[in-house]
Amino acid sequence: MATSEGFLTDEQREMLKTASQNAENLLSSSPKGLFPSPLFSDHHLKVPAAGKSGTAGNAVRHVRRSHSGKHVRVKKDGGGGKGTWGKLLDTDVESHIDRNDPNYDSGEEPYQLVGATISDPLDDYKKAVVSIIEEYFSTGDVEVAASDLRELGSSNYHLYFIKRLVSMAMDRHDKEKEMASVLLSALYADVISPSQIRDGFVILLESADDLAVDILDAVDILALFVARAVVDDILPPAFLTRAKKALPESSKGFQVLQTTEKNYLSAPHHAELVERRWGGSTHITVEEVKKKIADLLREYVESGDAVEACRCIRELGVSFFHHEVVKRALVLAMEIRTAEPLILKLLKEASEEGLISSSQMAKGFARLEESLDDLALDIPSAKSLFQSLVPKAISEGWLDASFMKSSGEDGQAQAEDEKVKRFKEEVVTIIHEYFLSDDIPELIRSLEDLGMPEFNPIFLKKLITLAMDRKNREKEMASVLLSALHIEIFSTEDIVNGFIMLLESAEDTALDILDASNELALFLARAVIDDVLVPLNLEEIGSKLQPNCSGSETVRMARSLIAARHAGERLLRCWGGGTGWAVEDAKDKILKLLEEYESGGVLGEACQCIRDLGMPFFNHEVVKKALVMAMEKKNDRMLDLLQVCFNEGLITINQMTKGFTRIKDGMDDLALDIPNAEEKFNFYVEYAQKKGWLLASFGSSVGDGSSKAVAAT
Repeated sequence: MATSEGFLTDEQREMLKTASQNAENLLSSSPKGLFPSPLFSDHHLKVPAAGKSGTAGNAVRHVRRSHSGKHVRVKKDGGGGKGTWGKLLDTDVESHIDRNDPNYDSGEEPYQLVGATISDPLDDYKKAVVSIIEEYFSTGDVEVAASDLRELGSSNYHLYFIKRLVSMAMDRHDKEKEMASVLLSALYADVISPSQIRDGFVILLESADDLAVDILDAVDILALFVARAVVDDILPPAFLTRAKKALPESSKGFQVLQTTEKNYLSAPHHAELVERRWGGSTHITVEEVKKKIADLLREYVESGDAVEACRCIRELGVSFFHHEVVKRALVLAMEIRTAEPLILKLLKEASEEGLISSSQMAKGFARLEESLDDLALDIPSAKSLFQSLVPKAISEGWLDASFMKSSGEDGQAQAEDEKVKRFKEEVVTIIHEYFLSDDIPELIRSLEDLGMPEFNPIFLKKLITLAMDRKNREKEMASVLLSALHIEIFSTEDIVNGFIMLLESAEDTALDILDASNELALFLARAVIDDVLVPLNLEEIGSKLQPNCSGSETVRMARSLIAARHAGERLLRCWGGGTGWAVEDAKDKILKLLEEYESGGVLGEACQCIRDLGMPFFNHEVVKKALVMAMEKKNDRMLDLLQVCFNEGLITINQMTKGFTRIKDGMDDLALDIPNAEEKFNFYVEYAQKKGWLLASFGSSVGDGSSKAVAAT
């Protein structure tokens, strides 16, 4: 039976109950007073009567009113209008998108922000320089490293390159430390600015505490890097004082600077000490290689292990010096007769493995043959033993059969004239005595007593060859002697011809001296710095050599050394200074003592200062500067000084003549500053001739010059 109120089915009642509960929960969480309570106070739900259509006119519409009482237009589907909470059945539960749903649309997925990594230019730079440094340590090619760094750009980050290079080298061998210092010197100013070099070392000092955690002797190593930078002129000495002020006294960086000052830069001959601490440019000396070869051969004779001996030879890494292994092995076979079979076995195996090349083998035999006369003093049967070893080596196939024929032909072709041979024997003795006594005047007298000036180039070649196989002291002494000989008895032509002879035999010299090419380049460059040669002489020397030979490369290297920054200072101390650096320093001292004497100084004191210089071969500079000063100041008091020096034997007649000759040669330039220089010079020459200061040979040439001057006036 129907009722006027109508009815709901059980299913509809359940849906209504659920919706009502959800709505109440939603409203209870909303701000108070936003909606009136109860929920349906303004909305009464009426259902149609039984038997009536749901669309009948007595059905009540759902009316929604705002709090203000204004009529609000109902949104379609009952979703509510502005400021409402949506449809009655809406909930605050987030909808879940099922990606396995056939109707799944990826566009419905909520957007997510994905973070992208931003590249840091500094990090990229640091990674790039690591590969550049690693490659440089492998190849040793400075030019490639400089080019790669230049192409990398980011020049404002180069201070971090300094830090990375030094810190990587600190944890490696001495070879890499030396390479790092060489690279820094090469990059200075050209690729990396001086301020960046300074800043790079500052951050190194600041990170010294961290470096000390991984590297036990970090303080000492970093101190040596700083000292090397000062010696190489890429850091000023004042850097130490300034950096100390910026670092805490308790820091490792402060300790580094203290170690640099006390242990390195304040030591005698500190420049040589620092530059050679990591082995210098060659990393291993000739003496060290020879000692290692001798040790491994003696160990082999005791053990008989040829495989181990070959491994040791290979590890030396001096394949171009294997002729020394051959020579010393043969000498050992002569000294210890029972060791001959073992020695021949080793040389045979080394040849068959390709460890010692046929050319190195032949060169070793040739060098031993050349020294048989000297060797016979210790081993009387040396010649007969050598003659027995050669056929054995040829028959076993590890010495070229052409050796016996070529050695005989060469012996006949290279037979020296007795006069030249005697000269060479004499000069070797003279040079050895000079290396012991350091007495230049005595050496000059000995050469003059020989009376063979035509062989002066041979003397120069022998001098430098002997010096190259000795220590830096003898090399420095050879350069100083060369300067003195040029002043006293050697002509420029003698010196040019001597260097040509040296460079023509450079490849043979390199067989005995590992770093011969670099050493010869230093001797050539030093000769230019010492005014023994002029740069034009290098072109003359280079033109007389084969274009692609070792000597031509040495000349090019010498030009590069001269063109480098601070070339004069670097070359004057290339072998540690000693008397060599004093040549440049003496010029300043001579000028100061003459100025002091000219301003009213005591004659005896001036003579004592000249004597204290200890460079009698350089007194021509005193004569030259005294005459120039007399012309400039118009003060003939300088002549009194020269007279006393001559009377006391302080300045010899040769030195006096040389000083006047140098003035005469530079007269054209001198006349630009002193208009009456030629007139004054002629007066001084006449005065000197009356006093007997000058050699007779100087008078005729001056007379010609004087007559020309008179004719011109």
